[in-house]
Amino acid sequence: MSQTTSKTMQRWTMNAVGRDNLTLSTEAIPAPGPGEVLVRVNAVSLNYRDKMVIDGTMPLALPFPFTPASDMAGVIESIGEGVTRFQVGARVISTFSPDWIDGKPNGTARTPPYRTLGGVYQGMLAEYVVMNENWLVASPETLDDAQASTLPCAGLTAWFALVERGGIRAGQTVLVQGTGGVSMFALQIAKAHGARVFVTSASDEKLARAKALGADHGINRLQEDWVDAVYELTQEDGIDHIIETVGGANLGHSLRAVAVHGRISVIGVLEGFEFSGPAGELLLKSPTIQGIGVGHRRALEDFVRAIDANGMKPVIETRYRFDELPQALAHLDRGAFGKIVLTRS
Repeated sequence: MSQTTSKTMQRWTMNAVGRDNLTLSTEAIPAPGPGEVLVRVNAVSLNYRDKMVIDGTMPLALPFPFTPASDMAGVIESIGEGVTRFQVGARVISTFSPDWIDGKPNGTARTPPYRTLGGVYQGMLAEYVVMNENWLVASPETLDDAQASTLPCAGLTAWFALVERGGIRAGQTVLVQGTGGVSMFALQIAKAHGARVFVTSASDEKLARAKALGADHGINRLQEDWVDAVYELTQEDGIDHIIETVGGANLGHSLRAVAVHGRISVIGVLEGFEFSGPAGELLLKSPTIQGIGVGHRRALEDFVRAIDANGMKPVIETRYRFDELPQALAHLDRGAFGKIVLTRS
């Protein structure tokens, strides 16, 4: 049974990479088939990765005409035959890697796993989407749709790095680089687990905002060597877990800053896809360096339960209307404190 009142919807598409090729078109609302649900999309959260896909700086074989963006929150409008996980009216969020339910993802050494929404699969920048019921997770009861839409990629990435793979413990030190979506989620998750959190940024204003969220120490990387600052603030011990969001040669700084037998979660590629760093620190400190490709559905379900239990609220800097995608992407270019979200109104 459907609750839709219109037979058409708006959808962002592109027939080639590049922002100039983005078009807001009017199309028929699709109908769910067996095992599928129709979702009324109320909010879409943007990630830096979405910008890279749109601009063509992340080389993917996109299915044109292509709809970008991976992260959505909405309400199920109708269900297809055989659907058992959700009922009409249920609030849901998307999963970044819909085929990855738990454990190790499918893939090989030659062809690593990367079957994601807004990439191999069509994205979420449409007023309605049809999806397999297994590609969705129930939204947190304590968040609105805009807040919930930030969880599938940025939120889960931080959770997967620190909790699922990192085993964070109270009393440990965590350093987050910058004040984007993943970093602010990592700050909040780390504090919820009793960790001491350090934030690096080029902006004193953003460092002050991070401290208001609970950060223990803010380091302006333009005013001092942030690794030396870490040494002083930790009595030379270094950082137990570094959220590495920059990439490139910055991994070398993270290797200098990490504690003996610490952990570095490599997440971002702002300075390039080729990483470099000193072998001495790697060999003598023997840290764990883990790449984080977001996470699986079961971990997202764990994260949703944790949010409802501890009252965490995602940091959203600005909410744009659905038709303001160009302005939202321009904001992403400038850098956001936390997340940028598109909503219906």
